[in-house]
Amino acid sequence: MERVLSKYENQITIFADYLEEFPDTDELVWILGKQHLLKTEKSKLLSDISARLWFTYRRKFSPIGGTGPSSDAGWGCMLRCGQMMLAQALICRHLGRDWKWEKQKEQPKEYQQILQCFLDRKDCCYSIHQMAQMGVGEGKSIGEWFGPNTVAQVLKKLALFDEWNSLAVYVSMDNTVVIEDIKKMCRTLSLSADIPAERPLESLTASTQSKGPSACCTAWKPLLLIVPLRLGINQINPVYVDAFKECFKMPQSLGALGGKPNNAYYFIGFLGDELIFLDPHTTQTFVDTEENGTVDDQTFHCLQPPQRMNILNLDPSVALGFFCKEEKDFDSWCSLVQKEILKENLRMFELVQKHPSHWPPFVPPAKPEVTTTGAGRLYHFLDSTCK
Repeated sequence: MERVLSKYENQITIFADYLEEFPDTDELVWILGKQHLLKTEKSKLLSDISARLWFTYRRKFSPIGGTGPSSDAGWGCMLRCGQMMLAQALICRHLGRDWKWEKQKEQPKEYQQILQCFLDRKDCCYSIHQMAQMGVGEGKSIGEWFGPNTVAQVLKKLALFDEWNSLAVYVSMDNTVVIEDIKKMCRTLSLSADIPAERPLESLTASTQSKGPSACCTAWKPLLLIVPLRLGINQINPVYVDAFKECFKMPQSLGALGGKPNNAYYFIGFLGDELIFLDPHTTQTFVDTEENGTVDDQTFHCLQPPQRMNILNLDPSVALGFFCKEEKDFDSWCSLVQKEILKENLRMFELVQKHPSHWPPFVPPAKPEVTTTGAGRLYHFLDSTCK
């Protein structure tokens, strides 16, 4: 045990040494909406990065689908990055952005619940098993590499079965975020005890209205907003660099999914023109819950040096993530986008008020009906998880 602890102490030392190699600069380091002055806040920067949940390749888990792979090494990196982005949203939802992780310190029960959502077991709602199997519906075979948009679509579907976290997941289309559609999806009715909760606004009937204003009020379902983008043809167009970096400064930032062809990273911030990222390309052994129901989390936090890459080396296919716990957070995000993103002549993406008339009507996603065959078995299983 002492040898294991010594290993992690050494990782912290290595990290501190690595920070010395950053350029001697007065520039700020931005990590998921928080700024750190490198010269005076190195330990604070270390703490902030190590608090992020780090999901990597794993081996020796139960075969996916019963007969499939028992390791995701070589193909699961984008799925792991998607897990990291979603986990950050759940941390913000239950613990707040300022929550800090400390090694071997007892954490809130919500932290353990979040961690258990991502264990490599078929009965965990965001496990590698569920993501790989849901990807089949997106045209991806189990064991096939995912792109950023595919991961976004998979998370959107899986979230429909996650009652505990109760997220609304919106994935933009055609580089366009539609305010009207998001508010339609996230605004729900919080009703009195004799009326089922969290019904869409459209379901407010005349009988409900007759109960008066005390019978119901408008609530906001926490929003995970994912914006898949293509920022160039073969490489990122430099015209997008400033806007891309600006997204990491937003308080709602969940970072970005991307990397290089068949090599995915979870980008959490930047220093100058270098992106800082968590790398899933480490193969660790499957970790399960212990007898007391908790998870040993030592391998779920990266205490190794943060890696960096020049932003111009980024593959142009990316997905930005944002979390808006309350409606005011979304309204603030819209204002920031209008101020910092839409000011550019060549815009990274569009933000519009109304649903485009030439698009199909927007229908908020709903949990599919349970069936007994095909993907329905997955739905039936998930119906009992994440509560």
